Amino acid sequence: MQLLYLILFIVLFPADHIPSVKSHSDPPPPALYVLGDSLVDSGNNNLLPTLAKANYFPYGVNFARGPTGRFTNGRTIVDFIAEFLGLPYTPPYLSLRGLPQTQHRGMNYASGSCGILHETGKYIGHCLSLADQVDLLQMTIQFELPKYYQSAEKLSSDLSRSIFVVSIGSNDYIMNYLQPFYDTRARYSPQSFAQLLVSNLSLQLQRIYQMGARKILVFEVGPIGCIPSITRKFQHNGQCVEEINQMALIYNDHLITMLKSLRSKLPASQFILGRVHGLAYDAIKNPSTYGLQDTSNPCCKTWANGTSACILNLLPCRDTQKHFFWDGFHLTEAVYKVVGERCINDSSICTPNSIKELVEHRH
Repeated sequence: MQLLYLILFIVLFPADHIPSVKSHSDPPPPALYVLGDSLVDSGNNNLLPTLAKANYFPYGVNFARGPTGRFTNGRTIVDFIAEFLGLPYTPPYLSLRGLPQTQHRGMNYASGSCGILHETGKYIGHCLSLADQVDLLQMTIQFELPKYYQSAEKLSSDLSRSIFVVSIGSNDYIMNYLQPFYDTRARYSPQSFAQLLVSNLSLQLQRIYQMGARKILVFEVGPIGCIPSITRKFQHNGQCVEEINQMALIYNDHLITMLKSLRSKLPASQFILGRVHGLAYDAIKNPSTYGLQDTSNPCCKTWANGTSACILNLLPCRDTQKHFFWDGFHLTEAVYKVVGERCINDSSICTPNSIKELVEHRH
């Protein structure tokens, strides 16, 4: 019933379909599929009844098509991954109902404010939880992709060579566990909450595997104790709220163990861990190393003392490429570029294989 409810809010609008840049010599994977939250949402929330939207200026100020629903000034990390793979930027699934002709090259199911748990983020409106997103992916694979294949074997082969990216979990803390009007923190310790999240995530990853996915990149939760919406609301010493960063690290430890278990249990699976927490934390503490200057303040002008979304039509900071944070929650294109390039090329960041190695079928 929830899926039927979602479809009622779907309307058609021109898809953001910008040609990507092929930057390596190997044949690209057939498609890129993205699941997650606002860090990778390419516009699904535009079509949902929620306050979590980014389809207005100054969002997209440095993006070729302007505001598209990306929660940043330019490209997200999955846009950089798409460019490397020689694939189009992943269009938002909800914008393409009835226009499925591009879906065999990839799709984006991510939804801002949502998380692994169904109830996360729902207090500001409707969004697609991870289970909702996997349901939509299943619809794509079962009912839409077969239109473009002469045989089930060819579809299965293409799915096994495609890249699936999952970037989710931050909101389960920011918009659930840390919110006073949820009782989650009273019911769960940081350890037990992390285990709850990872157990639920594991079930969805296994569903994706059963659909035919084999190459699945899962990102850690970053240093959420350093984002302006946290540092300006919680008392703390130093630049970040380290108690909250520690919660993310506990989750990441459970994530590492879970992905290792899935690798050993599911034949031919290549579960890749995106180790972004340490990289992002280092950039916050040592900005000049990464070409950054400001790692504390939002680049755009926001409501509530820098703790929320950008204010409509106000000019952002001049040097967007020098800022770590775009608004009260999200990162700038400059940061996504750093993380994306490292994940593509460095197997110590995306491990045990970089994206480049994953494409080249190295084990």
